[in-house]
Amino acid sequence: ASRVMVASRNYADFASEATFEIKKCDLHRLEEGPSTTAVMTREEGLHYYKTMQTIRCMELKSDQLYKQKIIRGFCHLYDGQEACCVGLEVAIKPTDHVITAYRAHGFTYARGVPVREILAELTGRKGGCVKGKGGSMHMYTKNFYGGNGIVGAQVPLGAGIALACKYFGKNEVCLTLYGDGAANQGQIFETYNLAALWKLPCIFICENNRYGMGTSVERAAASTDYYKRGDFIPGLRVDGMDVLCVREATKFAVEHCRAGKGPILMELQTYRYHGHSMSDPGISYRTREEIQEVRSKSDPITLLKDRMVNNNLASIEELKEIDVAVRKEIEEAAQFATTDPEPPLEELGNNIYFNEPPFEVRGPNQWIRYKSVS
Repeated sequence: ASRVMVASRNYADFASEATFEIKKCDLHRLEEGPSTTAVMTREEGLHYYKTMQTIRCMELKSDQLYKQKIIRGFCHLYDGQEACCVGLEVAIKPTDHVITAYRAHGFTYARGVPVREILAELTGRKGGCVKGKGGSMHMYTKNFYGGNGIVGAQVPLGAGIALACKYFGKNEVCLTLYGDGAANQGQIFETYNLAALWKLPCIFICENNRYGMGTSVERAAASTDYYKRGDFIPGLRVDGMDVLCVREATKFAVEHCRAGKGPILMELQTYRYHGHSMSDPGISYRTREEIQEVRSKSDPITLLKDRMVNNNLASIEELKEIDVAVRKEIEEAAQFATTDPEPPLEELGNNIYFNEPPFEVRGPNQWIRYKSVS
């Protein structure tokens, strides 16, 4: 009881909010950009910190489970890029829409899916968020249209979601994400064109983590100014390692779309610590020193932590308590993900269509039949 009293007295000494100078965004076809100052409350800071730390620990646990051959197949980790998905999510409403590429675990968690369901999906278990059938690249929840395995193919889908928002008269936006590796796909430029013509409430977001698979942006693109690639679509280049920069830029972009001004493009300059996927050690095309330099100078969690401590929004001890609680949650989720049963084979054909009467589906050969249930 005395410990609780001491803690509550200490917490009362913290500042309720603080104002921070943030990096100015580069602008394309915009006279004004997002604010260069950001106010963050203590509660917001603690929420951002816990969310980013959870995503970081979840991805490190995924790395471990993959190396133990408990997770199989494709697995693309998000550690290093946590400020992107968290900054985006806190600037939109739950009724807004998000679609991304296959590096999707962080977005799945930010959109509200529990860690245990994400890890169980990675291990192919019944308790996974899509019942063990999607794996790393195909996770979904309400208003989140998943990771998508075909490079760049989610971009026209995102414009379609934005078209639905406009068609049904909903004051909603769709965040449509892709990586620098997908940015040269022709379908993306076709989508820009339609989105601009129809003034769709679509925020195109290029997560530029500097490498498409093993190819640096300089070797892959004649122009690395991805925020200008929409040509006639306004654009912003944002520090994607700073959760406050991402938040403020997203608020600006959302306001642009909700005002009926059509699409806007954001380039988030970020970095991934792991390789492209678990089959990529990530050090054949970049050095360990480069990765370590980013970790030491630009880590999104460390940046937020230093801001909070230096501005009396939290103490190091309080943040350490969050770290301990997060690690405990991840371990419990991993325990569930390794003991939950796999889905039974007879469910293989289920959930092909929504709200349809049951029908038969052919199995691996013409003599095997499965019943599909919505």
